[in-house]
Amino acid sequence: MPDRKKIYFLSDSHLGAPNAQKSRKREDLLVSWLDEAAKDAEAIFLLGDIFDFWFEYRTVVPKGFVRLLGKIASITDKGIDVHYFTGNHDMWAFGYFEKELGVIMHRKPFRTELMGKTFHIGHGDGLGPGDSGYKLLKTFFSCRVCQKLFSFLHPGFGMGLARFFSKRSRIANDNKPEVFHSKEKESLYHFCKKILQTDHVDYFVFGHRHLPLDLDVAPGVRYINTGDWVKCFSYAVYDGFRMELKTFGKSAF
Repeated sequence: MPDRKKIYFLSDSHLGAPNAQKSRKREDLLVSWLDEAAKDAEAIFLLGDIFDFWFEYRTVVPKGFVRLLGKIASITDKGIDVHYFTGNHDMWAFGYFEKELGVIMHRKPFRTELMGKTFHIGHGDGLGPGDSGYKLLKTFFSCRVCQKLFSFLHPGFGMGLARFFSKRSRIANDNKPEVFHSKEKESLYHFCKKILQTDHVDYFVFGHRHLPLDLDVAPGVRYINTGDWVKCFSYAVYDGFRMELKTFGKSAF
């Protein structure tokens, strides 16, 4: 009897950071993971920040990542749905992924039914209470006028500027692991609680946090954070009966 089809969730590989050598190793591992997932996947959800920076000019896209991009295209060519959520590092995707890779693009969290359960899925940035500074910055980055002005920069200068800021990011310089203190200190946990006041959801699935989490929000309701592919190499998988957090090749818990 063939294995039951599964739904896969992964986020925050931040390819391109902190340097080409380390990024290439993670890219190769991610391609291997996609090969394995595609064997029994009904759908694959990539929940944002797959790239540490991505900006599409009208006729130019960032150099590199051809192994990952080709693998995604080969998976969608087989009829497997790949959903791509823009994160805070790769929100400047303007059609290339849809046209060339065949992915289903999401720019906001969305609610959907998967194998009889209700899922609320997104990258996770800017949700929940607090972090007002980032929310203001995201509004600026999401502004079409600001994006248009950036596109006027020569790609060599624009991408060089992005690499400069990437080298100053937490991915490049922060060796401290993310820490879970309590539910009450998790902004996404509070976001989930708020959604449940007006809507029914079985599973909330987000990235952004860089920490694998599996938290009860209410009876029968769970918040799953997929962690990252910088230190944790974690992902979530749902088979219609169980939702599990795993690392590539072994269980995370």
